[in-house]
Amino acid sequence: MNRHEQFAQALLTPGLPCPDGLFSRNGADPASRFAVYRNNVHGSLINALADSYPVTQQLVGEHFFRAMAGLYIQAYPPISPLLHDYGSDLADFIKGFAPAADVPYVADVARLERLRISAYHAIDTPVANPHAVVNQLQQLSSLGNVRLQLHPCVATLRSDYAVVALWAAHQTTDPVARLDPWHGQSALVLRNGLEVEVFCIDSGCVTFINSLNNDWPLEMAMAYALDAASEFDLHQCLGLLINHRAITQIKVHP
Repeated sequence: MNRHEQFAQALLTPGLPCPDGLFSRNGADPASRFAVYRNNVHGSLINALADSYPVTQQLVGEHFFRAMAGLYIQAYPPISPLLHDYGSDLADFIKGFAPAADVPYVADVARLERLRISAYHAIDTPVANPHAVVNQLQQLSSLGNVRLQLHPCVATLRSDYAVVALWAAHQTTDPVARLDPWHGQSALVLRNGLEVEVFCIDSGCVTFINSLNNDWPLEMAMAYALDAASEFDLHQCLGLLINHRAITQIKVHP
């Protein structure tokens, strides 16, 4: 292990001593100066995670979240200088974190919050005009050779828990009726302009959107969606994507 790696390991692990070879220009004790620096780094990373996962923190409480985040930092140190990138695998960490086993839905709420961050920072690809999309779709004679290209921000999440309701309940200060977190929901996350939006969708719509993202023809995507949910409503799902500017292009192959 080289000197740089030793310094980084000591910086992110509170129990390790100050690395050898450090000195202070003003003669102060290097160990005490390093301890202050380490505390500042830990505090900044924990604050960054709290900013990225506000609902997750509210669900488990600030004290619990910050203690869990401290352990996460030791297990998964940053690999990017961009703080909004840090914590991309926090949901997986929470799922395997034994003290959080009594609230298993927290991991999926963290996944939803991460999708919102990814949607906000997704590449700014021009979207198709909604009216033009509708007109073009209405003129198609067949759906077998048609592919809809979705904006890079579009993502879905399947969950065994009420992730959309749990997230939405923390977006207002108004009192909400008691919700059942054990009722499974699926989510659609997209960015409409500069606003990241979250919608509750059914399993058919999830399958349809995922099929489009996999570049399947429109007809095949619809067939897969109907297999997933017989009540799948193509017009409703397409309307959601069109009205919220999630479609960038319609590709018609010969």
